[in-house]
Amino acid sequence: MAISLEPTTDTWIKATWNEYLQATENPDYTKAKFYYNNGKLRIEMSPLGHDHACDHSIITLAIHLYAAFNKIELNGHDNCTYHKTGHKSSQPDLSFYIGKTANAVPYGTSIIELDTYPPPTLVIEIANTSLADDLGAKRLLYEDLEVTEYWIVDVKNVEIIAFTVEKEGSRRIRTSVVLPNLEIALLEEALRRARQSNHSRVSAWLLEKFQ
Repeated sequence: MAISLEPTTDTWIKATWNEYLQATENPDYTKAKFYYNNGKLRIEMSPLGHDHACDHSIITLAIHLYAAFNKIELNGHDNCTYHKTGHKSSQPDLSFYIGKTANAVPYGTSIIELDTYPPPTLVIEIANTSLADDLGAKRLLYEDLEVTEYWIVDVKNVEIIAFTVEKEGSRRIRTSVVLPNLEIALLEEALRRARQSNHSRVSAWLLEKFQ
């Protein structure tokens, strides 16, 4: 049974797991992002413009630099798909396996099946037009998937809303737990600097801060 979806609605609709899978195979949604939770499907077709892309780049850079300087084992994923088969699916902007699970997913893996592999340690959504959903339904989804930490980068307000996930819930933090002693305020400052300067100069500033 096929389903008819408006690609511009960016909202949650009732759907079965099979209907979700059919949607992911639809060529009209080649560039879409997919989420599935509690019998509901969300397809995001919003164009990702300059501001979203720049914040995505800076946050990725900062995390990799911090991990390298602090000798933290880490592997990152960009727009990777995670499945809890038959129940849940997500495609976060950024996700990282950190520490003892850094090498948990081998090369050659396509969709990461969470029935086989552990969930990512840190998940990040870059929110330009999707802030309410990232704070609400997606936050519940990542709690259910048992990620350890979840960040939302609020592009318009140059703010990072970070949560540690514990006991089937989450609470706000201002210092990362999975990247020890990394202050969220420092990352916010990097985002502000990127609005006034180029990424090479922001990189140099981050290197100085992390050394």
